[in-house]
This record gives sequence, C-alpha cells and structure tokens, in this order.
Amino acid sequence: MPNNIGVVGDRESVLAFRMLGFDVHFATEAKEARRIIDKLAEKNYGVVYLTEQLAELIPDTIRRYDAKMTPAVILIPNHAGSRGIGKKRVQENVEKAVGQNIL
Repeated sequence: MPNNIGVVGDRESVLAFRMLGFDVHFATEAKEARRIIDKLAEKNYGVVYLTEQLAELIPDTIRRYDAKMTPAVILIPNHAGSRGIGKKRVQENVEKAVGQNIL
C-alpha cells in the first residue's frame, strides 16, 4: 500500500515540507517536474503535492495521474500565492463524487 508523500516545486515553496517528514523535490521547469512525478509514481508514492505554477506547465501529466488511483496529485500554492487551480480541482472532484458542487 502506498504511503510515501512527496512534494514537488520551487525551493522557496516546498523546502518547509521537509520538516513535516515529506520527501521534497525541487523543480522549476516542466521537464524536471514530469521526470520527478513519474519517478515518484514508479516508487509507489501515495500522494504528490505539486505547486500550482508547475501544474500549469504539465497539464498532460496531471491528467494522466488523475486517471490512476495513485499517486494522488494535490495542487498547492507556491510562495507567491494561490492561483485558485487547486481549489477548483477539489470542487470538480467533489462534484464528480456527489453529483453536485456542495462547496
């Protein structure tokens, strides 16, 4: 059963997650982010937190993992703030699960 948690993003945004015991990986470009996420999936990670800014660069990779059980890719804001993408994805998933947007 997958139980590792990874965090992918720019250094300023994700370094603090190391204190929580998460595996932290730095990326600022699409190619790096794709490679890291694919590596974490191969290593059976259950959850990958990814900055919204990187997610915007790799929508194809996000869609690919949305279709799989693991890893769950959760979008988080970076140090500059939220772009609202993560919240929108949560609302869409809730709507898909219960048939309407209850948030």
